[in-house]
Amino acid sequence: MVGIYHKNMLIKTYANDEPSSEALPKIFDEILRMYCINGLFYTNTPGSFMSIKASYVFLKSLSIALEAPLFACEGFVFNGNAPIKALGSQWFFKEKEGIVLKQNPKGETSSFVLPFKLDKNIFGIESEPVYILPAV
Repeated sequence: MVGIYHKNMLIKTYANDEPSSEALPKIFDEILRMYCINGLFYTNTPGSFMSIKASYVFLKSLSIALEAPLFACEGFVFNGNAPIKALGSQWFFKEKEGIVLKQNPKGETSSFVLPFKLDKNIFGIESEPVYILPAV
């Protein structure tokens, strides 16, 4: 999902079920024809290792090319702190000690939703991906 915000209010949403590496160039091709971007905000954890990496490389490159800052926050912000699918039967959970990886016996999930009003205070300038899963 990609949202366009003007004066911190959501004015347009783009969604695509393709892998991030294929979806982002298509979505941003359309966006760049219609809008002037002065900042990029994304979720840098948790999630698919490849998706996070592809998103970061694409958005960081765009950030440099457009001279627009890149900010990041946890994905839990956009799904009400519900578990996020990891690998196999493992899920990421937000707990007191941080993000943990475990089974999801209740099968709880939640959809990601872009907020109507963007709270820039939840994003940080440390935009590099945060990988939770160990290297294989």
